Amino acid sequence: MRNGAARFLLPFVLAFLAVSFLGSSAHPTPRDMSVMVQTPPMGWNTWDSWGLTVDEQQFRDSVTWFHNNLQRFSWQYVVIDEGWFLQHPELPAGRQDPTLSDDGRTMPAVDRFPSAEGGKGFRPLADWVHSLGLKFGIHIVRGIPREAVKQNLRIAGSHFTAADAANTSDTCEWNSDNYGLNNTKAAQAYYDSLADLYARWGIDYLKVDCISRPWKADEIHMMRDALRDAVRKSGRPIILSLSPGPTPFDAAADASHSAQLWRISDDMWDLWSKPADAPQFPQAEKNQFALLAQWNTVAGPGHWPDADMLPIGYLGPTPGWGQPRQSRLTRDEVRTMITLWSIARSPLFIGTNLLKMDAFTESVLTNPELIAVDQYSENAHPLIQKGDSIVWTASEPQHTGDYFAIFNLSDAPQSVNYSWQDLGIQFGKFAVRDLWLRQDLGRLDHIEATIPPHGSKIFRIEYR
Repeated sequence: MRNGAARFLLPFVLAFLAVSFLGSSAHPTPRDMSVMVQTPPMGWNTWDSWGLTVDEQQFRDSVTWFHNNLQRFSWQYVVIDEGWFLQHPELPAGRQDPTLSDDGRTMPAVDRFPSAEGGKGFRPLADWVHSLGLKFGIHIVRGIPREAVKQNLRIAGSHFTAADAANTSDTCEWNSDNYGLNNTKAAQAYYDSLADLYARWGIDYLKVDCISRPWKADEIHMMRDALRDAVRKSGRPIILSLSPGPTPFDAAADASHSAQLWRISDDMWDLWSKPADAPQFPQAEKNQFALLAQWNTVAGPGHWPDADMLPIGYLGPTPGWGQPRQSRLTRDEVRTMITLWSIARSPLFIGTNLLKMDAFTESVLTNPELIAVDQYSENAHPLIQKGDSIVWTASEPQHTGDYFAIFNLSDAPQSVNYSWQDLGIQFGKFAVRDLWLRQDLGRLDHIEATIPPHGSKIFRIEYR
């Protein structure tokens, strides 16, 4: 790129201004919901490092670091994952003391989130996040707490009770805290009550777990309708993210109309590969290539197939899976993950412990040229696959250039050489830029490189 990195910075200036505007104290109007998801959301989630255990001070300290170091690169969402309502998350299931309101809704545990005291919920914390120009999210498991059903608590804003809504034969296979919901007016009233509560708290992003595998269409539609109604009443957009995958591909059209994000795989952790007959949990990075290729035609403004969080950097002190550790992914595997997520336009959420950030991890999260590919490229698709060598391409939005990402999935280095004809480009010499090195390589008539095992390269070809 002859004009250097400067032309990449303009989109980020505009994005920062948009983030600042949408994060202001003024309530956005419902039409802003489409603005919020015109590009894949980018953020940080507590699960990979804190699991069930994060408390308010740890979250505030992490968000402060996020605000100071990542926000200007278009990172926007900060999400508290599972377990925020547990008073004793460190104890075994059944002894964790969930906090429940008189109308059957889980509430933040005040011993861990003291600003929630007095029934304030997450409103004070959300207001603080918004004051930084950021967006605030939480995780829930679908359905209604078993304890609410046991006590047969009344559903807020209705004449129904928890027992009217619950399907007591339906529980999540990995979390039995809740019963699923029947497709009834009582169940819709319960989800309406949640959406109303979260809108009053100031929630911007809602991750609903145990709902997309298998595809729980009735509950998805009830939650979708509840959030839409809450948006109309409050003027506050709330993004809906469905988890975990693999979301069945035959539900793609329904997913696109019902949610803004949905997971395409089970939880992905810091593994490069695993045997073909291994259980689907945890997912390995190498397996995401085929899934992203399958889902790439579905991705677009307002609906983004989600390849899951980036398990990079330090994962601890209480990661959602395994022991505290530095990510087992090599630096080449980390770059490959970010390259693939970016050119496939997956949402970008990191799980690293921000308070133990290392220089390498920070550098890969603050490369504006890779972020621009994720946020602003068009027509992304896989172009070539020969054995363990894969090429993806996407177009620059101004259509003055194309991106080409080359991946080496093998366990040995690979030398590659692609002519313009191989890549579907007209003959001639064009300016080539290496986006990871952030270097102009001159005017060339081909691309050649030696790519390390599990490594990648990404180039921009400029047609001027």
